[in-house]
Amino acid sequence: MNKLELIDLHVNVEGKEIIRGINLTLPAGKIHALIGPNGSGKSTLANAIMGHPKYKITSGSIILNGKNITAAKANLRAKEGLFLSFQYPSEISGLSLPAFLRTAVNNLREEGTKYSVVEFHAILQKKMKELGMDPSFSRRDLNAGFSGGEKKRAEMLQLSLLEPKYALLDETDSGLDVDALKLVVECIQKIKAKTNLALLLITHYHKFLEFLQPDLVSVIHDGKIIKQGGKELAKQIEQDGFAKLINSGN
Repeated sequence: MNKLELIDLHVNVEGKEIIRGINLTLPAGKIHALIGPNGSGKSTLANAIMGHPKYKITSGSIILNGKNITAAKANLRAKEGLFLSFQYPSEISGLSLPAFLRTAVNNLREEGTKYSVVEFHAILQKKMKELGMDPSFSRRDLNAGFSGGEKKRAEMLQLSLLEPKYALLDETDSGLDVDALKLVVECIQKIKAKTNLALLLITHYHKFLEFLQPDLVSVIHDGKIIKQGGKELAKQIEQDGFAKLINSGN
């Protein structure tokens, strides 16, 4: 079975150990929610999985579809099917959204199969229509002047175009009102239905999990997974908070 697997993973950031022995499995096509209090290591874990050089893996392994990618650079991980959606996407004036997206997509394609500007424009328009996005997005710079909801929908457009096997969504719901959240969820559901995408959802917002219905929920605290369960675990924490779970000795 194809899967993303973390085996006893330890991660340092600027000399401090943040992730302290995490084991986690994300099978193809499944939704795994990762929740925990602020500062517990959620974003650190996502960045380490994606290969950000600031996040040093000191021991343990990352196995993707049977291949050890622990030491692979981020671009190679992307080519193997990994994708990271940022909590706070950068705004870059002067770089058009279509130019950025075409470069990202072409970086994953072999020589001789890369899209021309005209070819990509047609693909982009089709994807935007599928996701219910306004055509004006294709005339804007990367996230420049975008609302929070627009930034997150632009991330979903990137996800749809890149068609990864495994997506790490780092608080994609952050800062969204309920209407914007529903639009992002609809985008994710359309992409998942078409590609059998596996999702690792990092979130604080139980409503996001109500919409997307995770197959497994993991609670992280102090760099370790302290409890796992089904979607009912997320509901319990929504009601009781993390302190009760942490103080109960798990």
